[in-house]
Amino acid sequence: MLKPFYLEDIIEAGCDEAGRGCFAGPVFAAAVILDKKFFHPLLNDSKQLTEKQRNELRPVIEKEAISFAVASIDNTEIDQINILKASFKAMHLAIDQLCPRPKLLLIDGNRFIAYKKILHRCIIKGDALYASIAAATAPGIFSVCLAE
Repeated sequence: MLKPFYLEDIIEAGCDEAGRGCFAGPVFAAAVILDKKFFHPLLNDSKQLTEKQRNELRPVIEKEAISFAVASIDNTEIDQINILKASFKAMHLAIDQLCPRPKLLLIDGNRFIAYKKILHRCIIKGDALYASIAAATAPGIFSVCLAE
């Protein structure tokens, strides 16, 4: 069962990326702020969901989230700055769009470039632990992988 929050008394956003393992194409990132009471029985690490389940979750998350945003960095910029920095930049661009502004970012993974003056916590396999991180990729944020 996914944890509904990391800290109960502040607004937090879950962030994750998709497409970093692709040979070519854009990298996408999403940031999601969920109500602390949000629950959906299908919400889980997106790798554990079928395409049908992701498609079912997407409108629920879009409707029920306090705020959500998606951003991408194209292959040309990835070639200039590298895929890891592009992933972080896409997360920053998604966070830029959130309203209200979160006080804590829950980042799926082990590294992140700090975003402005917002605290962050890197959580390995966070998409299998926290609802807001799972919600950031569960709705089907995909990049096109031309080769694996």
